[in-house]
Amino acid sequence: MSHCEPLVSDVATTNRRVLVVGNGEAFHDALLDGLAKQGCQVQRCSDLQGVQAAHLESASLVFLFTSMRSAEVLSERVRAWLQRFPRLTLIPVVEYADQDKAAVLLESGCVDYLLSPFSAHQVATLLRRQVFADASADEFVCHSASGRRLLAMAQRVAQTRAPVLISGETGTGKERMARYIHRCSGRPDAPFVAVNCAAIPEQMLESILFGHERGAFTGAVSAQPGKFEQANGGTLLLDEIGELPLSLQAKLLRVLQEQRVERLGGRREIALDVRIIAATNRDLQQEVGAGRFRSDLMFRLDVLPLHITPLRERRDDILPLVRRFIASHAPGDSEELLTDAARLALLSHDWPGNVRELENTVQRALVLRNGLFIQPADLGLETVIDTAPAPFISLSSETSPSAVEDGRAALRASGKWAEYQHVLDTIRRFGGHKTKAAQSLGISTRALRYRLSAMREQGVQIPL
Repeated sequence: MSHCEPLVSDVATTNRRVLVVGNGEAFHDALLDGLAKQGCQVQRCSDLQGVQAAHLESASLVFLFTSMRSAEVLSERVRAWLQRFPRLTLIPVVEYADQDKAAVLLESGCVDYLLSPFSAHQVATLLRRQVFADASADEFVCHSASGRRLLAMAQRVAQTRAPVLISGETGTGKERMARYIHRCSGRPDAPFVAVNCAAIPEQMLESILFGHERGAFTGAVSAQPGKFEQANGGTLLLDEIGELPLSLQAKLLRVLQEQRVERLGGRREIALDVRIIAATNRDLQQEVGAGRFRSDLMFRLDVLPLHITPLRERRDDILPLVRRFIASHAPGDSEELLTDAARLALLSHDWPGNVRELENTVQRALVLRNGLFIQPADLGLETVIDTAPAPFISLSSETSPSAVEDGRAALRASGKWAEYQHVLDTIRRFGGHKTKAAQSLGISTRALRYRLSAMREQGVQIPL
């Protein structure tokens, strides 16, 4: 019989609430002991059926023993939990022979996993990493599975001092990711210094990066520390590193290798303790091939690569980002001021400018909207939502899988697929409560029922 019960710690507890799902598995008691020693408030459930919404709502971290169910069942449950509680952190506990389950669950949105046998030190390290990640949660909004995996990688990267190379299109949030890594590093109060290598004239960039002594050049009336010195003990972000002139790349390479810097006109080397994060929207491999970037510098920077996918490939992040921007630019309002058609327009747009374009669009719509609610016309997007009837998809036993897939592809192409997915996601968010879902969508309950009926006719599965 499934049950949930609180586990009383014999030490002073902290505010971290942890849920452990599983009972009787190997190392189960060792995990409970390790969490109690770290001062966690621990609740445990013997199996999946015992997990209630209240448990997930109160917990910030869930350890899930994977031996009790198949990877498919666990993956489905994980996706459902994260859909309703996107800030939840799920950590599968797997045995060596079951690491394939961990791979499936990481694809489903879990951010890390614990491999048994494990030590108390590993549990403590994982918890410490999650504490830093929670404190930095508002730095980078990411609810999609691919985005959650990226954040998990960033959390692990943050515990090292090795150089990091962040790549991604313009507007994807590379500087925000750099700040997230800095906040998760364990030294969040240390300096964070950002330099845009493309925005500073070449003749000034060397002095700004490395500093100069008095009289080093005309106009140098006093000594000035460079950005490396200013970032000592913390993090230096070299944004748009692909724009760095070749003449400075050799000097930068030497600084990275020696961890020392010498000011212009100076003779004294200054020891450095700086984490270097480089960011670029260019393909550095291509830049090396074209002779515009040194291969040895690329290899020095590309120790821990992180790639931020464009917004069009992580549409699950669009509406959470919109909520963030509305809260920032119109305090007191919420996502509910978006009409259903406006949400569909936002989900259907390809966002070539990524998150930056999305924020500008939301800010403009808040200013120019006619009335309380934001309509598609207020967004100023060029996306045209196809209102033509979508192709009929029969899911009878006589329909071939290829025909069904062709029909679904047509739905995606018409823009209807994004609408259908948004309707289903909204219903799941409210636990199947159709009245609340309809209110969130800005339509009546009857209209929602008609919408669901039309979706079934189009071959969309309604798992409700």
